[in-house]
This record gives sequence, C-alpha cells and structure tokens, in this order.
Amino acid sequence: MELGRVECVQSYEIIDSEEIHLLPDLLRHFSSVSKPHPTTTNNNNNSNNNSNTVASAVHTTSVHELLECPVCTNSMYPPIHQCHNGHTLCSTCKTRVQNRCPTCRQELGDIRCLALEKVAESLELPCKYMSLGCPEIFPYYSKLKHETLCNFRPYSCPYAGSECAIVGDIPFLVAHLRDDHKVDMHSGCTFNHRYVKSNPREVENATWMLTVFHCFGQYFCLHFEAFQLGMAPVYMAFLRFMGDEAEARNYSYSLEVGGNGRKLIWEGTPRSIRDSHRKVRDSHDGLIIQRNMALFFSGGDRKELKLRVTGRIWKEQQNPEGGACIPNLCS
Repeated sequence: MELGRVECVQSYEIIDSEEIHLLPDLLRHFSSVSKPHPTTTNNNNNSNNNSNTVASAVHTTSVHELLECPVCTNSMYPPIHQCHNGHTLCSTCKTRVQNRCPTCRQELGDIRCLALEKVAESLELPCKYMSLGCPEIFPYYSKLKHETLCNFRPYSCPYAGSECAIVGDIPFLVAHLRDDHKVDMHSGCTFNHRYVKSNPREVENATWMLTVFHCFGQYFCLHFEAFQLGMAPVYMAFLRFMGDEAEARNYSYSLEVGGNGRKLIWEGTPRSIRDSHRKVRDSHDGLIIQRNMALFFSGGDRKELKLRVTGRIWKEQQNPEGGACIPNLCS
C-alpha cells in the first residue's frame, strides 16, 4: 500500500463527513508529522516552543506537499480527483491528460478525493509572495483569493508596444524597460513630448510611445498612441503610476496640447500599472484628441501630424488645518 493513498468515493454519491476515512498509511503519516519530536525535559521554555514551532512547520509542509498537483505542481483545490490507485491531480490537469492518470496510466473516471479536500480545510499557509515581503498567513481555501490581490505580487511589464510577459518588482521593471525596450528615461516632474507622424490617417500600424519619468522617488509612464474610436482615428495621452492604486491616488497630473491659439487641458490621477494599458485606454481615462482637432493644432497644410504634449506631475499633500489637499510641485 502506497504512502499518501486515501480512500475516496464516487463524486455523485452523498456521504456524511463521518464517513470520510483516512487509510492507515495516510493516518500514520499525518500522526508522525503532526507531533513534535520528543525533547529532554528541562526548564527552558524557549527550547520547547522552538520544538513545537519546528514540528508545526514540518506538519504544514508535509501536508502541503500532498496537496501539490503532480502535473502542474500548483496547489489543488476542490474538486480534487484521483485514480483507482490513489494518485491525485487537480481538476484543470484532469482535462489535459485525456482521462488517464499521469502516474500509473489507469483510467481516472470520476472519483473525488474527499478525504484530501477535508484535510485541506485544516491548513493555514503563508502567502506565495512571502519571499517578496508578504507576512500574511491564510486558511488553505482563502489563500488563493488573497494571492490574486496581494500587494506584494509582482507587476506586469507596462510596455504597450508588444505583449511582454515579463513580471517583477518596480526596480526590476525600470531596468527592463530601459535595457530591453530602450524606453526613454527622464528625471523631473514636467515634460514636453513631441509626436510627429507623416501619415495621420494611418492608425492600424501606429507606434506606441512610452516615456518613463522619475520624480518624488517614484516612476511614472507617459503613454501616447493612436487608435480607432468608432469610425474615427483619435490620439490619446495618459499617465500610469509604477506602484499600487492606493499610492497612485497621492499624485495628480496635467496634460496640455494646443496650437493656433487653441489648447486642450486634461487633469487627473495616474492609474496604477496594476490596470493594464488596454484597460486604461479603453476607459478613455486620459487626454483624447480627435484627428481633425489634432491636424488643426499641427498647422500648415494639415497633411502631417505635429503635436506637442506638455504636462506636469505633482503630489497631493493634506492640509493639516482645513483638511483639503494642496499640491506639492517639484522644482
């Protein structure tokens, strides 16, 4: 009999929790790892506490290994499936292995591993981003939801010109944008961005432009691009903050474009790079310039696009007397 094998029932049968039994091997396995190793009796309470802590860590780690899918190595969540020989795998991988156990090649059928699902309910595990600084510990079934929203989870590359799969923390992504995407890097909280396009009617192959600004000890991404809005081409500029949404709300920015004695001004709060570039663009949260207006600003014979977008970033500070926010402009 194999270690870790459990007795399970067909998923369509109705059973009480009292009817879920661990097989002797599995039961002995849990017993051996759930109890602290014997220690010499003495008056040192710290020694006993350390022994209990180590035993608890060993127990959690051992059970967690049983809940790891052998195919994708991710943690398994209900429904947990198994073959007739007791080999388990997650529901996602069950559809990938053509109903054959990847361990013994037996037919999987429709067997639920209710005992292992029950064991999972008793577990508390650290967040998978513990190594990145998250200190939280969660019940097994709450852990997955937390990790999708964890503030310590890596950020996706904010470059919009291609589908870049790179993820990492902010310093890593800044270096990645500079070295791999050759993005322009600037220091300061004001900018003067010029966009020239010889054929303003061409939108499909428009080049996405990204510039990174460093101010207030933070990094901001200025996007400028052309896309089709309904039947008409438009140009859009917007700012994203390289950090979480809560931090982004501490800052504001303005964008201005104009010519021939006219101008458009946009003021707003930068969006976090947690929101994808496409999500921000499709929400129209930025300075949008219709093509006819853009050509008017460009002057000349209106056959070439020449836009100059200026702007600034400032940090909102709380007024201790009135409670209102006052801008803190960088020099």
